[in-house]
Amino acid sequence: MSKGELSSRTRMKAPPVALATLIGRELRNDKVEKPFVKYGQAGLAKKGEDYYLIKTDCQRIPGDQSTAFSVFAIFDGHNGISAAIFAKENLLNNVLSAIPQDISRDSWLQALPRALVVGFVKTDIEFQQKGETSGTTATFVLIDGWTVTVASVGDSRCILDTQGGVVSLLTVDHRLEENEEERQRVTASGGEVGRLNVFGGNEVGPLRCWPGGLCLSRSIGDTDVGEFIVPIPHVKQVKLSNAGGRLIIASDGIWDALSSDMAANSCRGLPAELAAKLVVKEALRSRGLKDDTTCLVVDIIPSDLPVLPPIPRKKHNMLTSILFGKKSENSTNKSTNKLSAVGVVEELFEEGSAMLAERLGKDFPLNKNSGIFRCAVCQVDQTPGDSLSGNSGHFFTPASKPWEGPFLCTNCRKKKDAMEGKRPTVTA
Repeated sequence: MSKGELSSRTRMKAPPVALATLIGRELRNDKVEKPFVKYGQAGLAKKGEDYYLIKTDCQRIPGDQSTAFSVFAIFDGHNGISAAIFAKENLLNNVLSAIPQDISRDSWLQALPRALVVGFVKTDIEFQQKGETSGTTATFVLIDGWTVTVASVGDSRCILDTQGGVVSLLTVDHRLEENEEERQRVTASGGEVGRLNVFGGNEVGPLRCWPGGLCLSRSIGDTDVGEFIVPIPHVKQVKLSNAGGRLIIASDGIWDALSSDMAANSCRGLPAELAAKLVVKEALRSRGLKDDTTCLVVDIIPSDLPVLPPIPRKKHNMLTSILFGKKSENSTNKSTNKLSAVGVVEELFEEGSAMLAERLGKDFPLNKNSGIFRCAVCQVDQTPGDSLSGNSGHFFTPASKPWEGPFLCTNCRKKKDAMEGKRPTVTA
């Protein structure tokens, strides 16, 4: 046997490289490309108050296609359509205006959760200034590469179905009937929670907030209801593996009829456009058309395939069943709300507090050269003489420290206090 043959056989017998090692090398070498995003939409109207937003051509840096991201949202209006239309037309711009333009992609993604809170509250303030009384839920989904960020108020939902068959809830229902934490917050802020009283003193229907009789504890709009019905969203940010996943975003007309697992199972393995139609069809078959039913199906896939490739479910294995994630604020929800930690989903952020100061933090900067402050919500520049308020009260009171935030203009401070049930302080 020649030396060449020996070395050839020696090379053939070299131990194989583990798949995980190969994937790790690819990730370190940044060879994993951005995913393709495919989507479908379907719906049937009973009241005509559902609206949706699909925008796949957004850019972090205008004119730079490499900074593209996609937005999908559903707005389920009530007491009219004005709030849903207004949110559809203004929410995205209000979110983006709260993020500096000259930052890296990683910094941009880290800034998104706070910017979403700002955008929701700003949209609510602007709509209430119109003097109209309608309201809307909002489930707003932003996809940048493999990172998915979801913000929501109300009871429209977004679920994530991964190739491993794990169905995860990315939103929290803000229904008074089901969310005890929200009931406690509303009553602590000055609202009353109870059912509708009919003739004879009998109570009927779901739990509602009074005044107004709204079943939800969070929404955009609803000027005829107490300010303790807040527009501050629950926000969750996750990063998918390069195996991809499917999002199902839908109004409560779907979720009143189907569980998260039922919705995912009804359309798994089908193209997104057909999948959305089948989810709606399954909801109608189960419950009939009792409410507007709107569904968006979004596939985030690693290559330009017509459908997310299905992977057979494996038998139970202790390693692959390791789960993590915060417990949902809505502990009564029976849907799966955990994310697999092994190669499927990485949870980056989750917060649902209704306290604005907790969500905005204290690091909104001051332009020290000009002495100008920027309101953390409305993004309007203020000078110290404009009665600027901070976290601890009026800006230049002994109780507050200079440059302690979040800085709020007078109008936004009043909004914050009203949402927390605080009454204006009368001074002599």
